[in-house]
Amino acid sequence: MNKIIKNTLILTAITVVSGLLLGVVYNVTKEPIAQAQENTKQEAYRAVLADASSFETLDFDAESTLSLLTENGYTSDTITEVAEGNDNSGETIGYVISVQSSEAYDGTLDLSVGIATDGTVKGVEMLSISETAGLGMKADEAEFKDQYKDKNVENFTVTKTGEDGDNMIDAISGATITSNAVTNAVNSALVYYQNELGGEVNE
Repeated sequence: MNKIIKNTLILTAITVVSGLLLGVVYNVTKEPIAQAQENTKQEAYRAVLADASSFETLDFDAESTLSLLTENGYTSDTITEVAEGNDNSGETIGYVISVQSSEAYDGTLDLSVGIATDGTVKGVEMLSISETAGLGMKADEAEFKDQYKDKNVENFTVTKTGEDGDNMIDAISGATITSNAVTNAVNSALVYYQNELGGEVNE
């Protein structure tokens, strides 16, 4: 009986110490991790809306935004953040809309879309992506992302046949699922811009 009690106390002590150590490690690393994530986000914002000198995060209704996307057929996407981009004089020159997609081949992907006030997509930048190396990961390469850049369209469509048109996005060979996930996420950002930010598309 004494041996059982002794072993129980030892295991309890080990559990308590392990828990305390994990708590200490979490508290030590929490701030640096959060800062690294914030730096990544700000770099993405500057990349997709390069003419902006500052960004202001806007409040938005997550529930109504989810309903908006669902109504437009984008059931795998979620708007995670919306920021207003301003120039040196404080004038709004566009918005950065961040989207998380659960449509990716390997879990989820997060991206930011820069949209000028005239509806032109100024850039797309990945915040996180973990697709297959050599296939879906090509979505994070300029050759693919730049297809959206400086295009003013209502929405984009993925093509596997090389169709022409500003709204046509050439799918990554062997990674159509990823291509669709990214394109739908960009389209979700456009839907939000067009419906909630007073955006208009030039015809």
